[in-house]
Amino acid sequence: MSPQLALETYEQRSAHQGAALAAYTATTTIDAELPDTAQRGEYQLKREYIAPRTLKFKAIRFHGDKFVKSNVILRMLQSEVTHVEKEQGAQTAINSANYKFSYKGVEEVDGRPVHVFAVKPRQKRPGLFKGRIYVDVATGSLRRAEGKLVKSPSFFIKSIEFVQDYADFDHFTFPVHIHSLAKTRIIGRAVVDVYIGDYAPASQTQIASRFLPAGN
Repeated sequence: MSPQLALETYEQRSAHQGAALAAYTATTTIDAELPDTAQRGEYQLKREYIAPRTLKFKAIRFHGDKFVKSNVILRMLQSEVTHVEKEQGAQTAINSANYKFSYKGVEEVDGRPVHVFAVKPRQKRPGLFKGRIYVDVATGSLRRAEGKLVKSPSFFIKSIEFVQDYADFDHFTFPVHIHSLAKTRIIGRAVVDVYIGDYAPASQTQIASRFLPAGN
């Protein structure tokens, strides 16, 4: 695909996913570290999303410092739940309504050629970032987003830089690894890696078919 066609395809796929995705389950492992205090914790959870605004987490196991669990991991999870409950996805979506795109050329991500676009938010608000996105040349799927949030989500966080990798599951695109570095006002640096896998998505059509009378 040409750069413009790949970008248009990506936006169409993203809009379709927002309308078609009814639910999904996935496993999540969060590895969080506070380098300045040598504290660390790892939390494994099951996540369940039901459109349009339900996100639940079920704990599987945790080991590490409880301070990291309560002050880093649980705060992050609550922020994600709140984002879904308030249906803020449209406000932070990576699309032409929220960002300006500037083409930067072709690179590779995991051995696949991708078109690289610099992204600059049209407004300065929480959840938007300045950086780059990487769109698959062949499919138009988003493969990576990286950059720095243009506005801190809270007073306690000075800045957040991140790299987020994506993969396709049953025609839907989901994040599979998020690496972030946050600089905070109280606990110093927080380095967080989130690994998400075993996605089991369901479309609106699949959900509807489950309730059709036998023989239809």
